[in-house]
Amino acid sequence: MRTRRPVDATRELTNAAMTTTAETIHPPGTPSGRTAADAFARAARLEALLGDPYDPANPHGLRALFAADARRVPPAETESLLAGTGLGAEFVPAVHGGRLTRADLLVRALRPVFRRDVALGFGYGITSLFAAGAVWAAGDARQRQDVADLLLRGGRATILHHELAHANAILRHEFSARATARGYRLDGRKDVIINAARADLQVVYARTGTARGPRSHSVFLLDPRCAPPGSVRHLPRVELPGMRGALFSGLEFTGAPVPAGALVGGTGDGVGLALRVFQVNRSVICGLVTAAAGTVLDAAVRSAAGGRGATVTGRRRAPLAGVFADLLAADAMSMVVLRALSLLPDRAHLFAAAVKYVVPDLLREGLQELATVLGARGFDHAGPEHGALDKLVRDLPVAGLGHAGSASCQAVLVPQLRGLAERSWFAEDEPPSGLFRADGELPDLDYRLLGIAGGGDFMAASLVGSAARLAGARGAPGARGALAGLAEAFVTELRALREQCRRLPASGTALAGPAALVLADRYTGVVAAAAVLGVWESQDGTDPFLAGPAWAVLALSRLAGRIGVPVPTLPAGVQEEVLGELLRRQRAGLGYDLDAVAHTP
Repeated sequence: MRTRRPVDATRELTNAAMTTTAETIHPPGTPSGRTAADAFARAARLEALLGDPYDPANPHGLRALFAADARRVPPAETESLLAGTGLGAEFVPAVHGGRLTRADLLVRALRPVFRRDVALGFGYGITSLFAAGAVWAAGDARQRQDVADLLLRGGRATILHHELAHANAILRHEFSARATARGYRLDGRKDVIINAARADLQVVYARTGTARGPRSHSVFLLDPRCAPPGSVRHLPRVELPGMRGALFSGLEFTGAPVPAGALVGGTGDGVGLALRVFQVNRSVICGLVTAAAGTVLDAAVRSAAGGRGATVTGRRRAPLAGVFADLLAADAMSMVVLRALSLLPDRAHLFAAAVKYVVPDLLREGLQELATVLGARGFDHAGPEHGALDKLVRDLPVAGLGHAGSASCQAVLVPQLRGLAERSWFAEDEPPSGLFRADGELPDLDYRLLGIAGGGDFMAASLVGSAARLAGARGAPGARGALAGLAEAFVTELRALREQCRRLPASGTALAGPAALVLADRYTGVVAAAAVLGVWESQDGTDPFLAGPAWAVLALSRLAGRIGVPVPTLPAGVQEEVLGELLRRQRAGLGYDLDAVAHTP
């Protein structure tokens, strides 16, 4: 993987960027987003437009965004700026005139927004993609083009779902749609919907079948402007503990007429569509929120090192190096599954659930460690960077990275463990090497190809292959020997899981019991280890730090400790090397993910 470094062009854009329109983000005649270079260029231009996040006078900096959050209002000036960039094109497939080609490139392009404010990223933008996913998966030609045109014009879409979307409160209510001679009649209410009052399109998952099961729900597209008087009631705004600048409120439908042409796909397709769309949504969220955690890590390094150019001493060294390794592991998981959505679309669903299960835990635990470094400053908004910890701790659960989000991933993983143990583990071929190379070419993301069950476990096969290639280094001194030992330890864990998962019942309440959930927890740790090893092996030497074993050793040691895999003593110099890279990136203004791009203009 080639690591991008700051370029003079990024800084040259800064002064002129504030007057730039959508043409600056995507000039006419340039590629529509099919290469990593194009995504990095769009991200760099967006960084320049948003300006220095630590400049207290910047209207789009952290101080201004945190102030809007404290007032519980969207940052209007920054939303206006994003509207001028034509950000909605990021959510529209290239075939319909947008810039969406691959999920990994989408995440790279949007990270500048999420690095500053998760609520802004949800409230202004990414929710529209989550809503439109059903249309990209099953919409007819007219529906696809109509939604594309809406988003390209800067319109917003929101999602009204029967399952978890953003907060636990959304589980309390449901919509139902009854067939009529002209279409359907929609009834029901939801109290917590992001952008309910200002969306130009509502994508509704409503019950159309009386029996429980996979054919119980359908998806409809609603234009809020077409609702007859009295058929829709806007409920009051709901103020949540996190994402305070996003606008959540409710909707209640009473006999609202829905034309037959508003149905997406066929009657009863809702659950299947949700399973397809959610694997994209889960993976994208993890890739984006990892960037937000990088802002907290940056604040902690600034606090511990006293600004740029200094070093870190004492007890702060271990948590800073450890959290940096965790962010690299989280990014490895996120980027691999985002690439799998294009390269292995029929088999990515299992890994998408595993990523959404592991990454939030890594981030939450990392924030707890960073709190020991920042102390009270992490919750004090007096400085432009100090409140980042407080805000992200509050935002993560509302962004769907809380307990209910983990439970939905367990519901995907646990029923498949027995089948994987019986048919897949230690029996499959490894995935293509291009899965792990961030600069490799991939097919475009096609929602219609995404599978929702079966397909085996390509990540377990990758882990076994990585361990075999490292076998010759086992027992050797230094970091490479430690990495080989850790790889084999995770393979041993996979063997133990195979024996225990074979004894799981095929169905029944036992699959929801604590023993099965512990197996899922251990399994996702194995998957995370496979991603770290696969990304490490894919390095071409362009970035000496990522090509070296130190970061992977520290990341795997921490993953192993979380699931009870024996952890050897870290070789001398591992923590110091990881900390040194962290400080180097902080001084150079680079991000704390695998790409290491400039995160300040």
